[in-house]
Amino acid sequence: MEQYYLAIDIGASSGRHILGHLKEGRMVLEEVHRFPNGMVEEDGELVWDVDRLFEEIKTGMKKCKEIGKIPVSAGIDTWGVDFVLLDEKDQRIGNAAAYRDGRTKGMDEEVYKIIPEKELYARTGIQKQSFNTIYQLMALKKKKPKQLSKARTLLMIPDYFHFLLTGKKASEYTNATTGQLVSPKTRDWDLELIEKLGYPVEIFQKLSLPGTVLGNLKEDVAAEIGYDCKVVIPATHDTGSAVMAVPAKGEEAALYISSGTWSLMGTELKEADCSEASREHNLTNEGGYDYRFRYLKNIMGLWMIQSVKKEIGEGLGFGEICQMASECSISSIVDCNDDRFLAPENMTKEVCKACQETGQQVPEGIAQTAAVIYNSLARCYAATMRELEEITGKTYDRIHIVGGGANADYLNRLTAAAAGVPVYAGPTEATAAGNLAAQMIAAGELKDLQDARACVFQSFPIVEYLPEE
Repeated sequence: MEQYYLAIDIGASSGRHILGHLKEGRMVLEEVHRFPNGMVEEDGELVWDVDRLFEEIKTGMKKCKEIGKIPVSAGIDTWGVDFVLLDEKDQRIGNAAAYRDGRTKGMDEEVYKIIPEKELYARTGIQKQSFNTIYQLMALKKKKPKQLSKARTLLMIPDYFHFLLTGKKASEYTNATTGQLVSPKTRDWDLELIEKLGYPVEIFQKLSLPGTVLGNLKEDVAAEIGYDCKVVIPATHDTGSAVMAVPAKGEEAALYISSGTWSLMGTELKEADCSEASREHNLTNEGGYDYRFRYLKNIMGLWMIQSVKKEIGEGLGFGEICQMASECSISSIVDCNDDRFLAPENMTKEVCKACQETGQQVPEGIAQTAAVIYNSLARCYAATMRELEEITGKTYDRIHIVGGGANADYLNRLTAAAAGVPVYAGPTEATAAGNLAAQMIAAGELKDLQDARACVFQSFPIVEYLPEE
């Protein structure tokens, strides 16, 4: 009889419940629930509706019982950096602010008054992103100090959902590292840094590794969904889970792109590189499974395509947009990593404006605009590969693309051509597969990370794109 595991994967635009089990050595996935997500405006802030998301989490868990496939464990992954604060009665303080909210504007300079930027990187190894937890907390300290003073607990978003399910508090390592407050040397919160910044040390929970059994469901939650199961902490940062499912063979260093709303491009290191050269390249050392480091760069990603689809491509599927773009000959390129594309009022107009400012052809319509974005992303991927080769001293002979962006056929072809190496696309459900892998390793059904990756390689179709195609 199969043992089922439940991965609850919540991204910035949607969430889904994926049941997984092993059959003849292969991982079999089944989607049981999908729901929309997105930032909403409340009290003048961009926030996550975490109450609604938790209701969706329970709804999907109920559906497992409805189809007669009750999981032995469940685990949740989400995006990074965002958090909630709880008071002494474990009630949420304020909103669950979203990383694209403008509250962190200027907060980097406030942090650097206390610790210089170079010193901060040397200490944490995390690239500067204006929305990192370290800057969000500074925004609270400066703008809403009462909220921070009332706080007794800080939980990253997936940790908060795990707490609502079990009543137990824990901070998962891979997600905690994204906030720029964890030491890559001690692999724990940098409490000295936290105290220096004036943040309350006592709100930070003990760090737990992926694969930790947090506990069973609270009685009221179990009664509501109709069964009990264990909650096993996966790599709760979605990229941490996705990288677990990169189908690289053996222990070789692979180059990967976890492609979705963001494109996270990098490799794995056994030790963090916190050098000044690494900082200048804006590379980051995020925590990974088994204390590996995800040495990568954040690239704006398919957020740009998602945005223009909403603005001028309603009714079109992403596959159609990709195909239409492939038939265009426009050669204009924009800098995907420019902050102007982080949260513009209108992405289409911003892309056109960027082309106009640089004297390039201004795209017209969804096809040309998408073509500019896809070509710009491929160019950015190739440049990032060269940066990684320069800084690591290694040569990469292929790129693995995992996540939803692995379906973007035109972008995959452009990437292979720009980088000059084969691209291997798949699995598209990498985050869910990695989440499930952590649970299966904890249960003893898979031996270790290497065994999990071999299982992923055998379980899902991988499409090869050659540079000359």
